[in-house]
Amino acid sequence: MTAHFHRETQAIASGLWPLAGVDEVGRGPLAGPVVAAAVILDPQAVPEGLDDSKNLSAARREELFALIAESALAIGVASATATEIDTINIRQATLLAMRRAVAALAVPPAFVLVDGNDPPSLGCPCESVIGGDAQIASIAAASIIAKVTRDAMMARLCARYPAYGFSAHAGYGTPRHRAALQAHGPCPEHRYSFAPVKGVWQR
Repeated sequence: MTAHFHRETQAIASGLWPLAGVDEVGRGPLAGPVVAAAVILDPQAVPEGLDDSKNLSAARREELFALIAESALAIGVASATATEIDTINIRQATLLAMRRAVAALAVPPAFVLVDGNDPPSLGCPCESVIGGDAQIASIAAASIIAKVTRDAMMARLCARYPAYGFSAHAGYGTPRHRAALQAHGPCPEHRYSFAPVKGVWQR
């Protein structure tokens, strides 16, 4: 079942428009940034098939990424680095990336819907929705933008640090990634506050 535009339609009727959907990707990996996206969809041009990015193939995500980029009223994308994650912790870094993504929107939102149960503090009303990336079109669009963006970032990091195979696992703690850590130690893009790096290596 794909995400729908019902909540956005209600927001328009209530005068809470523009509405931005926000989602993040990359809380769990051992390396790389956490990336957030904020998307304000055009009510007249909502792409079909929007869904939680995890439910979509890589090829379908790329297709929808292009459709969202072409049709959305505004898109904001931002990240928090591995160093920021180590400095302020992953929760605060995630909230920071979300705030940055909303601030990057060319159209200021009147209302924001965020996936999960931990919304950032914003200059406008904000509501968190558990499972929102599979239910609400704007959040689903944000999840796709964030996922495709971060995957591309990890592919670029793979070219810089080929020993770790970032393009294959996006920094998650796969057996291949953990074996590379044991063999080579961490690179600057690893999260030194995350096990198995934490307590073994220092930034």
